[in-house]
Amino acid sequence: MKTEVSPSILSADFGKLNEEVASVEPFCDRLHIDVMDGHFVPNISFGAPVYKWVKTRLPLDVHLMIEHPWQFFEDFIKAGANTLTIHEEVFRDGGYEGGLSKALRVIADRGVLPGVSVKPGTPVEKIKDVLDLVDYILIMTVEPGFGGQDFMPEMVEKIRKLRDFGFEKNISVDGGINSETGKICVDAGANVLVAGSYIFKAEDRKEAIESLKLTR
Repeated sequence: MKTEVSPSILSADFGKLNEEVASVEPFCDRLHIDVMDGHFVPNISFGAPVYKWVKTRLPLDVHLMIEHPWQFFEDFIKAGANTLTIHEEVFRDGGYEGGLSKALRVIADRGVLPGVSVKPGTPVEKIKDVLDLVDYILIMTVEPGFGGQDFMPEMVEKIRKLRDFGFEKNISVDGGINSETGKICVDAGANVLVAGSYIFKAEDRKEAIESLKLTR
């Protein structure tokens, strides 16, 4: 499976966002959009009214790190999301009738690829029952909320387990990804590397992206 690179614009300069996107677009495969509400994670980013102005030819993977993602599915779909990734953890209190599986079906029914993510403290066994409903699994290799954190190597076992479960679609990793940690994840079975600081703070962004593609 080809290794794909998805720059996280959380680490880009928001004052010139489309210039930042243009600087990486020719070299990568996807674009990663982190949406944070200050409740589910201790940070706030931006919502669909800002994200809809991002100009790119790349598929847009939208990662909803928010408490009630189902309230905003339509906004992000209209804004151009190709993949909507939601967190298993927000469905534990019964606030959404039908739970995680129903939410994933709603996303798919709208013509968008459904994804699911888990925080570091959540075992992948928690999503085993929905593997047939998702096209994309995002393993957080840091505690979500802020860019520039150190990679948590103990998360790699989650990737191996998912492949052992028979999941054959996209497994993405996000958090502390560079050429070294990216190779560790790819060797374990990941095929999409999300990187923010490693790309946007690099002197040569093309070189940084290409170093991630050489991880296999």
